[in-house]
Amino acid sequence: MIIRESEGLRYFQFESLAAENVTQAIFTRQGGISPRPWDSLNLGSTVGDDLDRVTGNKHKILQSIGFSESRLAQIHQVHSARVIKIEEPVVDKSTLIPGDAMITDITDLLMLMRFADCVPIYIYDPVNHAAALAHAGWKGTVQGVARETVRALVREYGSNPKDLLAGIGPSIGPDHYQIGDDVIQEVKNAYRDTWSQVLSYNHDGVKFNLWQANEIALGCAGVENIEIAGICTACDTGNWFSHRAEKGNTGRFAAVLALT
Repeated sequence: MIIRESEGLRYFQFESLAAENVTQAIFTRQGGISPRPWDSLNLGSTVGDDLDRVTGNKHKILQSIGFSESRLAQIHQVHSARVIKIEEPVVDKSTLIPGDAMITDITDLLMLMRFADCVPIYIYDPVNHAAALAHAGWKGTVQGVARETVRALVREYGSNPKDLLAGIGPSIGPDHYQIGDDVIQEVKNAYRDTWSQVLSYNHDGVKFNLWQANEIALGCAGVENIEIAGICTACDTGNWFSHRAEKGNTGRFAAVLALT
């Protein structure tokens, strides 16, 4: 991935999308105004941080990439596979629709989602100029949010999966995401023929590879061009919020995507 800085904030971009007509950024936790344990660029409004600080952090992010809040689109993330078609800004939190993926073909509409171990999934259709941003924790992954997002792009905008460019962003890595028996069974049910590629068994227990699981899901949906950041949030809590590594006492980092 490419590392950039603007207005004192550091963010990552997918190399495969760098030359495309999109604004894309996955912000580190650095450069904000929140104190510990949310230090410092926290976008999570439900984790105990002061809401004025969260709003201030959001404004810093928008300023750094040249967007106004009036062009912001958000949804209420609920660990699902529900895909929401976005056609206008959604700023008022009282009107947020539950879901875990957004798709749009509207220019200069900034999709924003929040993360702290779950997988940010970026998808861009350069032929039909449409885009998607998805949030995939273990529940969304086994429910097929990556697959459903591709299907929504095909259904709504006529996308050909072979044309799509996809990116799997920073999240908890396969060496740190230990799961219990209930999740193991759900993974096996969802990945009947490929579960051995996404589960690893060792003396520490069983670990789930969210990167590989979502890559498989995208591939099964017909996507061929997939970039994986390979950045583990639990390995680097200096740059990323990690719900697992910080035992839930942490913030949320921002991922944004817009057609330009």
